[in-house]
Amino acid sequence: MTTVWLPSLPGPANPLPADVKADIWAGGEDVPGSAADVELVVVPSGVPTELLRRILHALPRLKVVQLVSAGADHVLPAVPSGVTLCNARGAHTAATAEWAVGAIVAALRQFPRFALAQRDGRWDAAYSDSVAGQHVLIVGYGSIGEAVERRLAGWEVTIDRVARTARPASPGSREAPATPPVHGLDRLPALLPAADVVVMLVPVVAETRNMVDAAFLAAMRDGALLVNAARGAIVDTGALLAELTTGRLRAALDVTDPEPLPLGHPLWSAPGLFLTPHVGGAVREARDRAYEVVIPQIARFAAGQPLLNVIGPRGY
Repeated sequence: MTTVWLPSLPGPANPLPADVKADIWAGGEDVPGSAADVELVVVPSGVPTELLRRILHALPRLKVVQLVSAGADHVLPAVPSGVTLCNARGAHTAATAEWAVGAIVAALRQFPRFALAQRDGRWDAAYSDSVAGQHVLIVGYGSIGEAVERRLAGWEVTIDRVARTARPASPGSREAPATPPVHGLDRLPALLPAADVVVMLVPVVAETRNMVDAAFLAAMRDGALLVNAARGAIVDTGALLAELTTGRLRAALDVTDPEPLPLGHPLWSAPGLFLTPHVGGAVREARDRAYEVVIPQIARFAAGQPLLNVIGPRGY
């Protein structure tokens, strides 16, 4: 019998294997009585890193830490040596891509401005930018980047794609669809000046932390829109504030550094900024979608099969 900890019991659509015993750990100081036996822990959302570190290091048989999200930067420091860390890649792809495309539309068409006018009872008509004709640069072209591009299909935009590893275009076949070319990070300096919209979807690793710095922003064209659906740590907040304050750039952020954004922080009042409180994946279906990834992973672990979505030495 394999013992696992879950944030909550899965629904009937995602039953646990018969040879798996699950206890509930919701992320607090109190842990289940099976601490001596648990081999796989599914980490609840929002557990502070230091608390998670203390809990995980006290589990003598722990072999796997499984996330319910794609982002792993907050969990990596807490995972004991020798324990495998896996993320839930794909679980929140649709929701995050929806947020990114929605943020592009909202920012370009000035929806935040009109929402404020409605609140104040003002008829504040104004011209805005069309999505059609925009040149979109997707930085971090993985499953979410692909989903963003699919959702922009038919919007009459031009798309460039960048990932940490360049990939040539493929013509496709009966077995696999055609794929577009993906540039490496070394091509960013040449691609940024042509982009009207830059969508950030990279994970937080050493080479991406603070990658959106003063030089990155300076390379963006006047009036361009930065969309961050990744993590706040990839953007130099001070550098972004400087550009927003001058009015040269615009931004739509679902994540910030620091996060949560404290009361009185200058980002709250920065001009040209559309801000949401890290809700890109916060849809009512989020738990079920996460468990569609997590429960099969538990079944693989219990059966001694190779795990998926393993966070390796280069990150994820």
